[in-house]
Amino acid sequence: MLLKILFWLAAMGIITAMAAYGPVVNFIAKIKRKHNTIRGLRKDYTYLPSVAVLVSAHNEEAVIEKKLLNLLITDYPKDLLEIVIMSDASTDNTISIVKKFIEDNKSDDKFKITLYEASEHKGKTNAQNEAVKKIDAEVIVMTDANSMFEKSAVKELVSCLCDSEVKYVTGTLAYANSQKAVTAANENTYWNMDLKIRKSESDIMTITAGNGAIYACRKADYYDFKPILCHDSAMPIKYALDGYRAVYNEKAVAYENAGETNEDEFKRKVRMNRGILYDICPDIRIFNIFKYKWFSLFYLCHRTLRYMLFINHLMVLCFSYILAIITDGPFWTFAAAAQLLFYAVAIYGTAFKSKNKIVSLITYYTQTIVAQAVGIYNQLTGKSKPFWEVSR
Repeated sequence: MLLKILFWLAAMGIITAMAAYGPVVNFIAKIKRKHNTIRGLRKDYTYLPSVAVLVSAHNEEAVIEKKLLNLLITDYPKDLLEIVIMSDASTDNTISIVKKFIEDNKSDDKFKITLYEASEHKGKTNAQNEAVKKIDAEVIVMTDANSMFEKSAVKELVSCLCDSEVKYVTGTLAYANSQKAVTAANENTYWNMDLKIRKSESDIMTITAGNGAIYACRKADYYDFKPILCHDSAMPIKYALDGYRAVYNEKAVAYENAGETNEDEFKRKVRMNRGILYDICPDIRIFNIFKYKWFSLFYLCHRTLRYMLFINHLMVLCFSYILAIITDGPFWTFAAAAQLLFYAVAIYGTAFKSKNKIVSLITYYTQTIVAQAVGIYNQLTGKSKPFWEVSR
């Protein structure tokens, strides 16, 4: 009986995270909008504080000039905005390219551009912690070297910070190559579903995670996180626990390429899971539903259960096989066989790089589970690092 209970608990965890939570939270948001009880998003385009766009860059010689040119067309008052290139101990030509660009673009009718070099290669978060201390702007917009902004992106992000309850705002990351590569298309499908959930969370109360490609906060609200943590997950949690909001503005848009091969996408997912055991429950206060209300539910379903996918899949697999052996019930045999077939399809898709839509989706999902396993292993063995190498 205990094995059956554990099997169904794990199975329901998977179903809730990947199938049930999205429709439920979107339905709740729809009902609240209908009855005009939604928190929503308040924006004020006349709110124009000084802004520093902080671009994270480690060995980005291939894209850094394109990023600078992209930011030069930003629709924000030039006397109120500074572009800061933050080099995390780059060893390629990134720094020389930036210095030349600054020299070539010294003009009163262009944004001020400065270069900050981190003391040593300790990862994006550490470099951000260092660079923010050198910035005088009221608002800091964070982005990556390979993420290209729409010209209104900065103004859209900043407009949301007119609300004193809002401490963090993130935007939409769109994948520019989703029509060109199967792996990118799968990531785009998943990401679009996640953005819809994020909008519902934001409208109801607060989001559970942001995006490192496009987000902003006030300098006064910036917090020095440990280098192993990333702002995407750590900032929204901190502000929610402090009683404030982290919101999503779908009109603040950035573009970048998703991984075009399973290998690149797998490496990215492993990096994302470098602190997975911590992310399952970063602070026990999160689950105080009496105090944090919707946020507790959001984090449990959208984060905790998703970070537990590998653990829950492992439990479902093991318990179904054990129950198939010790009982005569055909259901357990079918459940065990179905999982074996599912993972066999994923192995086939990986080995032969199948472009079949169903096979590629199964491969992509299994890749996510395996990346979590690698992340857990790396964390337990001390191999998790706060930095990574650039992939194209």
